[in-house]
Amino acid sequence: MNPAQQVLQVATGYMASSCLYAAITLNIADHLSAGPKTMAELAKASGANEDALYRTLRLLSSLGIFEEVGPKTFALTPAADLLRTDAPGSLRGMAVFLPDPLHYRIYGNIMHSVSTGRPAADFTLGMPVFQYLEKDQAYSQVFNDAMTALSAPVAGAAIDVYDFSGIGTLVDVAGGHGEVLMSILKAHPKVRGVLADLGHVVEGAKPRIASAGLADRMEAVACDFFQAVPAGGDAYIMKHIIHDWDDERASVILKNIATAMGAKKGRVILLESVIAAGDTADLGKFIDIEMLLFPGGRERTADEFRSLFARSGFHMTKVVATKSPLSVIEAVRT
Repeated sequence: MNPAQQVLQVATGYMASSCLYAAITLNIADHLSAGPKTMAELAKASGANEDALYRTLRLLSSLGIFEEVGPKTFALTPAADLLRTDAPGSLRGMAVFLPDPLHYRIYGNIMHSVSTGRPAADFTLGMPVFQYLEKDQAYSQVFNDAMTALSAPVAGAAIDVYDFSGIGTLVDVAGGHGEVLMSILKAHPKVRGVLADLGHVVEGAKPRIASAGLADRMEAVACDFFQAVPAGGDAYIMKHIIHDWDDERASVILKNIATAMGAKKGRVILLESVIAAGDTADLGKFIDIEMLLFPGGRERTADEFRSLFARSGFHMTKVVATKSPLSVIEAVRT
């Protein structure tokens, strides 16, 4: 790729993500689930303008999302298949969340973060993003759907490489609607689970727990992890939680977990990106900018995780890569 093309590819990235948002919002992948369709059929099914929709799908097809299999006739590709609402491992929730209108508002103020080191979300919304999610229940559902979409493949990848079988009670701190914990409990029938999150979040998790047939082994408990977390766990797991916070606040969460363990030499298990050194391509480097602009957190290198654990009463024992973008990071209480 020549230098000019490289610059322009990055500069026009928002155009591709905007087209992706439109295609997902119009449920194009669902409309193609039974096989290829013409533009006239897709426009009628989705209620879109035929010419505008064609131009949108033509761009996405050039990137491998959808395929133009005949003149103005489109089909699914493996990537587009992940945008179906009913696809195993569907990424629809996450793919529609990242380029949504709220993201564009906040990223429009990126210079606030780059100039001050503070979250552009606070500046844009007039409040911290998690406070905003509490107030806007409709957008909170969008956020929770995105987290659930990411949780299923991440949980499966973690189960493949990490042995959860010896844990008596596993506490999922800030576990959202419980996808990670439910996946682990289904794979390990002797493990019991406690899902801990803010009250309005765990209320949404309770019907999911019941429908999964796990109500006898899994409970949902409201908590504020900056104050305390449920006591008595043998291990505490967090997916993409520590990255939401700077070192000082992340350490508060870890210290509260250490307190909740009591006399136990329990484990903390994090599912997080581990940033690659130098200019190596790494999805975590993109997520790191999301953390900078939204909650004010950060992605970390292995050494940075080691230091964070040490200041919080834990010793990092292993980092295990998975087939997902997130690694399993284990620490034990010192």
